[in-house]
Amino acid sequence: MSYLVIEGLHKKYGQSTVLTNIDMKIEKGEFITLLGPSGCGKSTILRIVAGLTDASAGQVVIEGKDMMGIHPKDRQVGMVFQSYALFPNMTVKENVAFGLRVQKVNTAEVDQRVQEMLALVHLSEKANVYPKELSGGQQQRVALARALIVRPKVLLLDEPLSALDAQIRKKLQADLRVIQQKLGITMMLVTHDQEEAMAVSDRIFVMNNGMIAQCGTPTAIYTSPESEFIANFIGHYNVFTRPALENMIGETLPKECSKFAIRPEAIHLDQRPGDVCFTGKAKQSLMSGNVIRTTFEGECFFTMEQLHQRGYSFELGKKYTCYVAREDVIALS
Repeated sequence: MSYLVIEGLHKKYGQSTVLTNIDMKIEKGEFITLLGPSGCGKSTILRIVAGLTDASAGQVVIEGKDMMGIHPKDRQVGMVFQSYALFPNMTVKENVAFGLRVQKVNTAEVDQRVQEMLALVHLSEKANVYPKELSGGQQQRVALARALIVRPKVLLLDEPLSALDAQIRKKLQADLRVIQQKLGITMMLVTHDQEEAMAVSDRIFVMNNGMIAQCGTPTAIYTSPESEFIANFIGHYNVFTRPALENMIGETLPKECSKFAIRPEAIHLDQRPGDVCFTGKAKQSLMSGNVIRTTFEGECFFTMEQLHQRGYSFELGKKYTCYVAREDVIALS
């Protein structure tokens, strides 16, 4: 049996259904992410696993033990929220040690484990300062250390980095993954940030309207979307109806598929063996750091993404012939 098993999970509030038939199997030491738009039920799953919210139906099993009816404090599940919820009158060291004090761990062991945990989150030099003296990123590290020090069987992370600025968030994403792998702990992260999910996860469960729309590795989710929702939510795919794409490329496509998707970075200007081609007039180019996203108007609108190269740009109003490999034309279910 998998380390964490969620089976047939349903949740209703009155007549409103929040979760429908959620099934998940998570292995020990795996980092999984629940990804989806706001209101799709991601945080509700975390709260049910933690015991903070009751399920309408279904079960949660950790290490072969049914958690339904088990009090939150007895589940050995940790949780880190977007709000740091640190005790303002306690130092960093005291905040991190809090869970061990509640468990009545002896002082020598508390001191040793706090030192080890502060070193792990790179806060050893901040042991004796108070939360108000820390940056947002440092406070979130303290919250993470406080959750990890009690050695939970599963650590739940409910959008813990969303309030931080982009540069700090990327640094903490990398640190979080390193810490998770070093400790071998099972983690579940909730986020609506696709880049964050891709950066840290072993597997991603993409959710929509209270259901799991697709599950897979970051690479599989990104390169092989199974539906129009996934294609639109992940990676800015171009989505075409079959007739529109047939008109664009001048070829017949499988009748059983009504829509197709093409990644914008899969489109290129140099012809390669086996490529399909289509034309479009450059209408708009937007630079986003190292990427230029250009919108073309052909039989229908499509976008192309290229790495930003000094001195190169599309001439707006000019018609270009574009190419894409056949295997990058993805049929959607």
